Amino acid sequence: MNASAPQLPRHDFLAIAFSLIGITALCWAYLILMARDMSMPNMNMDMLAIPVWNAAYFWMMFTMWAVMMVGMMLPSATPMIMIYAGVARKAQRERMPIASTGAFVCGYLIMWVVYSLFATIIQWQLDQWALLSPLMVSKSPFFGASILVAAGIYQWMPVKNACLKHCRSPIYFISEHWQNGTIGALKMGISHGMFCIGCCWFLMLLLFVGGVMNILWIAAITVFVLLEKVIPLGDQGGRIIGALMIAAGVVTALTGLS
Repeated sequence: MNASAPQLPRHDFLAIAFSLIGITALCWAYLILMARDMSMPNMNMDMLAIPVWNAAYFWMMFTMWAVMMVGMMLPSATPMIMIYAGVARKAQRERMPIASTGAFVCGYLIMWVVYSLFATIIQWQLDQWALLSPLMVSKSPFFGASILVAAGIYQWMPVKNACLKHCRSPIYFISEHWQNGTIGALKMGISHGMFCIGCCWFLMLLLFVGGVMNILWIAAITVFVLLEKVIPLGDQGGRIIGALMIAAGVVTALTGLS
């Protein structure tokens, strides 16, 4: 597939844009309401209790992670989705099989839902080790420092840069991974989701440092992920932020020793 970046017709652009905005807005509304409920005074006594990880609680945490990942990652995937939709439209005009933009988005979100399952399991294990407070924030300065340092180091690793290349260059990704048809679109979405997870999975673990339900912290990570993918110096800026993460981790560890 010789992919270019054809323009979408206005009605197609608006339909896709409003759909993505609507999904993102619903996710953030859910997160804001959940964070508000957790911060209500009459909920504090219940929230201070150690959570019981039964099937219902696991499902609640998994749902929270899945909604949060969709709300955080869909904005940064929007440029890719729009360019994919334009290429798919061009393919239709050229009498190639129609690749559904919806299938592409579904494939992308499937991978983040799978990641959410692993994040939920990690949270469960951290609870078993008594490393998280009931409000889902690290109780150990050394644990928090370890995540910061590891996340900072990952920002400099070649695998991070390789995955970021696919996320930052929609045309490159489409030309390398194009598949025809709805099933092909689904597979492409899954592939893009895998690269996106490879780029951002460690950043999401920072939620355990700043608070899984800290809306400002969630928003800060969301903005960073978006900027890292779309601005011209995003990769270099990511390395600078990585260095700052390492420094913050060292300071946090030293503070914990004092």
